[in-house]
Amino acid sequence: MFALNQILFPVDFSNRCRGAARMLDALHDFLQPEVTLAHVLPPPHFEYSMADLGGGLIQEYTTARTEQVRKDLEYFLDEELKHYKIRRVLLEGDPARKLVEYAHNHQIDLVVMPTHGYGGFRRFMLGSVTAKVLHDADCPVFTGVHMEDAPEPEEIQIRTVAAALDLGPLSPKILRWAAELAGVARAKLVILHATPSVEGMAGEYFEPNWKERFAEEAGRRIAELQQTAGADAEVRIEAGDASTCVCELARKAKADLLIIGRGSTAGVFGRIRAHAYSIIRQSPCPVVSV
Repeated sequence: MFALNQILFPVDFSNRCRGAARMLDALHDFLQPEVTLAHVLPPPHFEYSMADLGGGLIQEYTTARTEQVRKDLEYFLDEELKHYKIRRVLLEGDPARKLVEYAHNHQIDLVVMPTHGYGGFRRFMLGSVTAKVLHDADCPVFTGVHMEDAPEPEEIQIRTVAAALDLGPLSPKILRWAAELAGVARAKLVILHATPSVEGMAGEYFEPNWKERFAEEAGRRIAELQQTAGADAEVRIEAGDASTCVCELARKAKADLLIIGRGSTAGVFGRIRAHAYSIIRQSPCPVVSV
């Protein structure tokens, strides 16, 4: 049975966090997890050497900073998350590593992290904290850009859950997760799939009805996945760039939440597929990557 018993919510005291909290609060009618608000204090960075500052001054600065953050964390999001039991945790160290360690050690079921709307190259190569958590966390991650613009909880409803399937090895897991969430939320489930586009490839021959053939094969495989998962979802298929198509299909379906997968390929990009970031940046609604 679908359950999110433990949610980790890293906070930086920004309006993005307040918006994400409003999104989370809107789910309280069918989810009653314990929410851990966590702030990570990174190691202090000084323009001068430790010797120049003196040990006493460093200690005084560190103590004052820690106490101020404790005070800020004590009541942060009290109103936005009033329907949940809240635990508050202050960690120290590298933010992404500490958050992933906490998630692994405390059996976290979902990490909720709003992200900046930075360009793809900067985040893909250098990585924000959210990017690193997406890369390393085993549990699903709820994120999205422009969370600061989230409406009030009473205006937020989960009526349509969309699952983006590439028909790879992770597709059964993505579909099960989306179907179970849609079930507890009493929401409509829609499956989205982008088939390859072969138009404009000079020198190659493709039969005139290639779109129909691709869509037919994808539909057959999706039907098999639905039967295995016990799902009965509407299916939308379109040809073209995967991230663009998925986001456009989600927009047309009026999706309130989009469920995508994270890859398992080895190499410099690890478990994050190139399309995942692009979808998160372009999605018309929040995204859960599983």
